[in-house]
Formats: sequence, C-alpha cells, structure tokens
Amino acid sequence: MAASIAYAGGHLQYGVNFCKGQSYKQAVWVPGVTFNGCLHRELSWSFGVSKFLQIHRCNLFRFPTNKKSKSFRKFTTSAYLRDGSTKYFDFAVIGSGVAGLRYALEVAQHGSVAVITKAEPHESSTNYAQGGVSAVLCPSDSIESHMRDTIVAGAYLCDEETVKIVCTEGPDRIRELIAIGASFDHGEDGNLHLAREGGHSHHRIVHAADMTGREIERALLEAVINDPNISVFKHHFAIDLLTSQDGLDTVCHGVDALNTETQEVVRFISKVILLASGGAGHIYPSTTNPLVATGDGMAMAHRAQAVISNMEFVQFHPTALADEGLPIKPKRTRENAFLITEAVRGDGGILYNLSMERFMPLYDERAELAPRDVVARSIDDQLKKRNEKYVLLDISHKPREKILSHFPNIANECLLHGLDITRQPIPVVPAAHYMCGGVRAGLQGETNVHGLYVAGEVACTGLHGANRLASNSLLEALVFARRAVLPSIDHMKISSLDLRASNLWTRPVVPKSLGSDVMHKILRTTKEVRKELQSVMWKYVGIVRSTSRLQEAEQKIGELEAKWETYLFEHGWQQTMVALEACEMRNLFCCAKLVLSSALARHESRGLHYTIDFPYLEESKRFPTVIFPSSHTTSTWSSRQLHQHSTC
Repeated sequence: MAASIAYAGGHLQYGVNFCKGQSYKQAVWVPGVTFNGCLHRELSWSFGVSKFLQIHRCNLFRFPTNKKSKSFRKFTTSAYLRDGSTKYFDFAVIGSGVAGLRYALEVAQHGSVAVITKAEPHESSTNYAQGGVSAVLCPSDSIESHMRDTIVAGAYLCDEETVKIVCTEGPDRIRELIAIGASFDHGEDGNLHLAREGGHSHHRIVHAADMTGREIERALLEAVINDPNISVFKHHFAIDLLTSQDGLDTVCHGVDALNTETQEVVRFISKVILLASGGAGHIYPSTTNPLVATGDGMAMAHRAQAVISNMEFVQFHPTALADEGLPIKPKRTRENAFLITEAVRGDGGILYNLSMERFMPLYDERAELAPRDVVARSIDDQLKKRNEKYVLLDISHKPREKILSHFPNIANECLLHGLDITRQPIPVVPAAHYMCGGVRAGLQGETNVHGLYVAGEVACTGLHGANRLASNSLLEALVFARRAVLPSIDHMKISSLDLRASNLWTRPVVPKSLGSDVMHKILRTTKEVRKELQSVMWKYVGIVRSTSRLQEAEQKIGELEAKWETYLFEHGWQQTMVALEACEMRNLFCCAKLVLSSALARHESRGLHYTIDFPYLEESKRFPTVIFPSSHTTSTWSSRQLHQHSTC
C-alpha cells in the first residue's frame, strides 16, 4: 500500500488517504490551484480529493509528447507485428465485456486493436448480467430523477458531475447498442419495455428478458469478430502491465499475458491500454461473478502505481439462488452463485423469512424496492437472528405468463432443481456481486498512469459512490468506454511504438523446471490458501463489519500470504515465474488487502460499508478513500510487478 499519511478520524492508517477538498457533492476542484509549483487544470473528479495526490504526484495527467519523451522509432501498425512472442498494436484492450468490446469497435477505426481475454470471449460479468441497462427513455422520467436515484443509492458519495454525464449520455449509448444489433424487449405499443428495479423511482430498465447481458455481449462480440482491425486473443491471462518511469510520471507500454492453452508468455506492446477486466468477486467464497473475476485488473493497476479508490464498498447482491433451499440440490458446488435479478423484486417480488413473515417493511419504508445495501443487510440480520441459511423471494402471486416471459432463464434454472417459481417461492441469500471501487478514473477514463485508461467494473469513476444503483453498471461501462475513445486516439497519434521496447522488461517464465510433482503440490496448496482467504473475507469483511474483526482479518491475511509465499519460494518458485492459479492468488491477496485497508480507514457507516463501531453516517467523512502509489521495496510478491525495467 501507499506510504502516504492517511486521515481517518484523527487516526493514522497505513496505505489509505481519507481525502478532503472542496465539498465532494459539488465539482470538487478549483481550476488553476497550485501545489508545490504544479499547476492543475480541472480535468475530472479525480482532482477533487487530491490535495495529497497532488503533493505525491505532480503532473498527474500530463500526457507525454514526442518532444519530451525518449525518441522512438516510428512505426505504423496497420496490422499487428510479430517478433517471436512479442506483438505490437496501436491499442490493447484487457477484457472482453461490454466496456472492452464497445471501446474496441470505436478505436478500431483508427488503428490495430488487440482484445486480450482470460477465457472464452463471452466469459465476462456482462454475460451474466440479467436485469438490464438503466436509461431515461420514457417521457414521464427525467435525467434529474435518474441522477437523484443514483445519488441517494450511493449514500451521497457519488460525484455529481460524473452522475450527470452518465445519466445524460446513457440514452444515446442504448440507441448505439440497438444500431449495432442488440435486441431488447418491446411492449405491446411497440416501444421498448422498461422495467423497474430497487432504488429506481421510474420504469427505466431496458432489458432482454432476464438475459440482457448475454444479448449485449452477443451483439458486440459479433461486431468485433467481423472487424478486420481487431484481433481477439482468448485464453490469454494478463499478468502485469509493462511500465516505466519518466521523471515523476509512470508510463504504460503494454502488458504481459500467459496463453493458458499453450503455456507461452506473450508480450503485447501498444500505444494505449484500456483496462476493462471486471471485478474481484472471488475474494469471497460465494459470488455471482464468473470464475474469471479474480481482481486481476485492479491488482495489476495497483502494482503499476495507479491510484485506487473506494475499495471498501463491496456490493453483495441480496438475492442469489440458495442451493440449500432447492428441492433438488445441484450435484456439484457452483463455481459462481446463480443470480436472481433485482427485477424480480421490481416486478412485485416479496421477501419472507422461513416462517413466511414479510420482513422488509420492518427495515425500510421502501420495503423490497430499497437499494441493494439495505436489502442485503436486512436479509443478513434475519438470517443471524433466526439462525437460518436463506430467505424466500416470492413472485408466484403474479400471472404465470408474465413471470415466464420476464424471467425465463431464472424459471428454467429453478425448474431444473425441482422448483416452479410460478407456484413456489425462491430460496435466496446474499452473495458478493460488484466492486464499487477500483482504479481511479477521470471523466474520460484516464488514470494517473500515462497511456492507461479504465472502464467498467475495474474503474472507480465516482458514479456509484458508496453503493451502486441497480442496472447502472452496464450503463457506466458503455458511457466510459465511449468517453475514453477520443483521448485514446489523441494519445495514440502522439505516441510511437519502440520496436526495442520488448527487451526493456525481464520476461516472465513458466515454471517447467520445477517438475510436475512440485507443481502439483504448489497448485494444491494454492487452492487451499484461496479457500482460506475467501473464508476470512466472508467471516470478517462481509456485509456487517467491526474494527476488531477487520484488524483480525488483516493479521490473518498477512500471515496467510506470508506462509503461502514462503511455501512457493521454498519449493523453487522464483520472482518471475507465472502460472494461472498462482497469479490469480497473488491478485486475490492484493485486492483483499485493498478492501481491508480502505474499510479500516472509513470510520462511519455509509452505503455498502457498515461497521458496528461507527454505525452512523457522518457528514464530515463524506469523502472517498484513496490508495496512492507506493514504494515496493518491502512489499510482498502480490504487490510487486514481476519484471524489472529500465528507466526512461
């Protein structure tokens, strides 16, 4: 974590700054203010909490020009170049969800694009998104209403400028999706059918039954595959970003990736990188996220000196399918929990405990339509008070035809396990779902690392604040993927590829020299450590927290990480060695520590962060948490980049 001083109620915390500036509710930075001789323009919300940041990082978003940078050999990449295991592109996109694909389609009109994806291209959080995309498309709705709902759900920690931009630009992004080929549900009047979900005051959710993400992914992926300027590299696991220092500035030049099918390390050198790698749900034992969501992008960015923000705000979806309550239990433990979309409650679904007592009105006047953080805590309270494993979500009082047309995927999944949702309530339980924090981004997806942009769940744009409003995630991904395009093109045009750059960093190596027996032991131990980390996170850093339990988790995770790394290196592992399971483990450790550090710094309860030691919302603490770049001289393996690089 960062070595900078952290403020949290007068107590020093390591690695996190609780930053104060102008009122965070407003545009939070005054143009032209000077700190230590560094003049800062009002570029984005990322300056609004950056008194400390400006001291630590002058020239934060000063893009390098050819005049200031080291002279590179000019090269135009109309198609990517091969140099053994090195590939050269104008743009590299890490992740193949809605943010990555939408961005790739735009920048492909200006250069060559590599889309680097960990598994099959469709295996992303987008593909699992059921509910839909929120946007103001009804005459009775308004941008102001959508903004208000977003800010209220975000516990007033949202950045208003970001919220306004996303809510205003959202409708056009929906129209673009339709033009690309996405098909959404329409009502009898021929207009888009708009659903309503928890926290929304109007019907504004554009959807394709309960498989919206799958439909968006299908349309975008089809367009990407048909674009000659885009090359998709599936089963390529991104290991670390390739960075160098230019004075005080960190510059990104590409990324190393492991081809998990051939076990070859591939180096991608590019002028611009978009990080769109999704979230970190698998730091917890039960998550709705796909198996690929191990926080790779957040961890890579942190190791590359990117600023991280608001990691304490982990959203637990209130209603994942509780397998224990199904008449026919699944034969195998699921890799990820099956999501029961917010739209079920939006359509009139009612929550009951196992005594069939409706409980949500006891916790919030909005009952089942309260925001996710409220509903998840309410369910958690019921389960603990009653010592039960799940609650029930009942939609069976609605017409059968309506249920089956709106929720065919959920109905089919439940029926496979002996439950008819048109007649029986659905057993549900909260599960880790979405990271509201991430890599701190400006209004155009820019980061403090030159050439590195972010979009989607990996980013922290200021939209979600302390809790994400339902169906705002796909919206944010679409808006910021589009907003990152123009600055990316500008950066690409003033940059040149250095054909010698591939030799500036030590290449990662696959640990073939260790032998199969040693690797089997390492992988078995890593699997056990992963489960132990997840268990600690759920037990101590879950829906309801306390300072003592967070501190205990910090100690346990520190000891667990040290024990695991000692085991690896005692068995011949080396700093530059890479294997999928080991690299995922280092990323999970890194993200877990980011969440913990942020949670310990927030001495109030706001949105998704609820602590019994500070149970009330404190207006004086209505500021984001920020984790700054730091020296890695004494850091663990999970917090260091694998390679050593020369200085520009």
